[in-house]
Amino acid sequence: MKTGNNKPKPIAPLKETLAKKAYAVLEKMILTLELHPGSVVTERELIHKTGFGRTPLREALLRLEREQLVKVISRKGIAVSDVNLADYVALLEARRVLDHLIAEKAAKRATPDERKTLKRIALAMDKEIARKNLKEFMRLDHKFDELLWLASHNPYAVTAVKPMHAHCRRFWFAYKHSGDLLKASALHAKLMKAIASGDIRKAGTSSDELLNYLERFTKRALELS
Repeated sequence: MKTGNNKPKPIAPLKETLAKKAYAVLEKMILTLELHPGSVVTERELIHKTGFGRTPLREALLRLEREQLVKVISRKGIAVSDVNLADYVALLEARRVLDHLIAEKAAKRATPDERKTLKRIALAMDKEIARKNLKEFMRLDHKFDELLWLASHNPYAVTAVKPMHAHCRRFWFAYKHSGDLLKASALHAKLMKAIASGDIRKAGTSSDELLNYLERFTKRALELS
């Protein structure tokens, strides 16, 4: 007779973990242009590239499709969404409103530990800019966003804005030759410091300044494309 201790372990959490890992790997490949915008890949190719099985891979692709980073085409494969400059301008308009709200709420609600971590990330980003290490800068930028979203305690705003930030990172990789990393780093640092100090008004205006820069960056990319 089996005892309670001999019950098989549930497999759902494992599947969820694998799907999340597959999502993270695929998202990174898309955002860093390893999977080029407009390209089409097969499921078999992605299994080979990532090492994940069909089930977690498909779950990850469904999430990426909802975020408009890929489109699964029956009998053809997976199409990586192209970078559409006109659509990107509209995306920035929506991101501005949500980022402003999240920045103000994070400045108000962040814990002491979260504020300390934000300061550390700001210093680390400055170092990576000095080294001209774009990939590490972008990793830290993503880490900053995740902490900011957590500190805002507004899951509805976060759910809406997450895909927008993903598209913005990919846009930056695609058109980084048009950007100013020192300026971007300074604006990120200003925002982080405002949130870390609990200055709600300054957090909101710093968020707006960062979006102003992204809009100028987009305009320049449009002019040079």
